[in-house]
Amino acid sequence: MAEMAQAMAAANGPQDTVRAAAEGARRALEGSFAAVSVWERERGRLRVLVNAGELAPGEEEFPEDESYPVHDYPEIAEFLGGGTPPRPHRAWVAVAEDPLARGTALRRRRRGCCVVAPIVVHDRAWGELYVARPAHLPVFGPEETAYATALASVIAAGVAQNERLEEARRLAFTDPLTGLANRRAVDLRLDEALHEHRARGTVVSLAVCDLNGLKQVNDSLGHASGDRLLERFGSLLSLYGASLPGALAARLGGDEFCLLAVGPTADEFVGAAEELCVRAAELDLGRGVSCGIASTGDPIGAVRTARRLFRLADAAQYRAKAALAGRPVVAGRDEAVVRLADEHGDEGGPASGERRRFRSRRAPARGGARPDDDSTRFTL
Repeated sequence: MAEMAQAMAAANGPQDTVRAAAEGARRALEGSFAAVSVWERERGRLRVLVNAGELAPGEEEFPEDESYPVHDYPEIAEFLGGGTPPRPHRAWVAVAEDPLARGTALRRRRRGCCVVAPIVVHDRAWGELYVARPAHLPVFGPEETAYATALASVIAAGVAQNERLEEARRLAFTDPLTGLANRRAVDLRLDEALHEHRARGTVVSLAVCDLNGLKQVNDSLGHASGDRLLERFGSLLSLYGASLPGALAARLGGDEFCLLAVGPTADEFVGAAEELCVRAAELDLGRGVSCGIASTGDPIGAVRTARRLFRLADAAQYRAKAALAGRPVVAGRDEAVVRLADEHGDEGGPASGERRRFRSRRAPARGGARPDDDSTRFTL
């Protein structure tokens, strides 16, 4: 049991965790086969996460969709009940001679018996541990059944710990208001994307979007309305991001968002961004969005670092905002944008103050008033 717990603790991610659990339980109970399954409440099915040991024909270590209706297994249906298990969290044994579904499944896979232990996480049925033996080995006895119950408790503790870690990872890379990715997630994905670009020439495109009028919405209607505007635009960004394979939609902070795509052509990316701008202008709050784009599929020169791609997209976004453009401004299709982005230093130069220089160079909006600048800016 201790060995299994150590293997689960050392596992790298959910898949390795359940594999360590199944293999550890199989060895501890001297079984030929073991599986860990999760109860998918919305489907009313037990879905197998991992199979370990001697696999029968058709079984896979990590099946894509091996699942079983709960109502076919009365003992599981009784256990799962309404969420909090109505019966003790004890394992039970089934043999091939049983007329019910467990027996049928054992016979079909030429196994003699199995012990099934419920996995209960936070007092809620999460899934099951299943360990089987071939027909020539003894049927699991009371001591082994109790041991299976204990092993399931160890697995439950590992599942709970893994869920906490996954939640912590999710929060670390997610914007809490919109549910989009945050700047940290963009930085990581962009580094990976540029590695693909340098190695294989994959097109990497970045749009920086600035919501217009957020400050006025906050001042006149309150921050709840401002948050609603941010959420609505975030939903639009997610929608158009989903139309581009390999895209990541993110909120960088304040009223600033970005869309990163890896693979689609520059024209495909610009087309999606143009539609996004049209839809954003139709929102009942705010005044649309200013959008700047930089893509390695356009003539923007070598892009060796994330800094330069961000700088180009950012300069294009400021140009769009200054011109009150209703469509994206694209670096590489506007020579002034590339000059503005590159004139303040090379790829390795200091980034400090670049945004202030961009702001100072923006042309006044119509009527002499500068466009609103109500975001919490990130630093390149």
